[in-house]
Amino acid sequence: MSNKAHIALSTFSIKDLETITGIKAHTLRIWEQRYNLIEPKRTSTNIRYYTDDDLRFILNVSILNNSGIKISEIAGMKAEDIREKVVSLSENSTSFSAQVKSLSKAMFALDEAEFNRILADSILRSGLEDTMIHLVFPFLHQIGVLWVTGAIHPAHEHFITNLIRQKLFVAIDAQTGNTREKGKKFLLFLPEGEPHEIGLLFANYMLRKRGHAVVYLGQNLPFEDLRHVFNFYEPEYVVSVLTSGMNPEEVQDFVDRIALSWPKAQILLTGYLVVTHPGLKVPEKVQVIKSVEEMRQAIDGL
Repeated sequence: MSNKAHIALSTFSIKDLETITGIKAHTLRIWEQRYNLIEPKRTSTNIRYYTDDDLRFILNVSILNNSGIKISEIAGMKAEDIREKVVSLSENSTSFSAQVKSLSKAMFALDEAEFNRILADSILRSGLEDTMIHLVFPFLHQIGVLWVTGAIHPAHEHFITNLIRQKLFVAIDAQTGNTREKGKKFLLFLPEGEPHEIGLLFANYMLRKRGHAVVYLGQNLPFEDLRHVFNFYEPEYVVSVLTSGMNPEEVQDFVDRIALSWPKAQILLTGYLVVTHPGLKVPEKVQVIKSVEEMRQAIDGL
């Protein structure tokens, strides 16, 4: 059953629409004036704003326009015909950029069934790994941009990340018993204060799929607990993701500490705080992974 909760969680400026849809604000104003495509609401002080329904409509228009349908033709279509055309394009599209916009539309509608359908179609066509790398992670990057600009409600982010986590849990569970005799030993964890788990879950899936042995410790792990598990398990590789929750000095301290604590292990680190650190000094046994695709290449190279 579709979980379509059409509730007004947010209002949007025309700049928000530009950020979310990729359509320039100047173009949106022309569409409003020339084609009467959408009519903004106004506050009591005459400031223009747009609703969730307006956003979903413009996302639909953007998908059709990017697929080669002229805006004059779209303006003459009924709203229901536009929605049906978008669904048809989404089902048959091999363009990840179009699917990212479709995921955005499903997110803003809190439409679980549609979100799952888009992911399932992509996985059937491209496989889980390519879907994650070329669709899900670009989509999550867009969510990050929207979060910074204040264009999405926290409910949107929690709704989507929980759905993605569920997909990964199922995929990881399917790899039970897949460890090969010559597989490497991995320890995966997120440090204290780090809540963003999807990247580490995906690394967990890729490693298990390739037959490696993985101990997955998850989020918010105190370093002393990590030390105890490490000494018992003695992994050959340690993987962690640093996305938020540390300042640059703390990132350097963390990298130095983990490298000094286990000099025999190879440390793979990724995440925004590591990749964008302006002057990170990387110890010999530490490798900074700059992208999800690079993580896959590193795992395949073992």
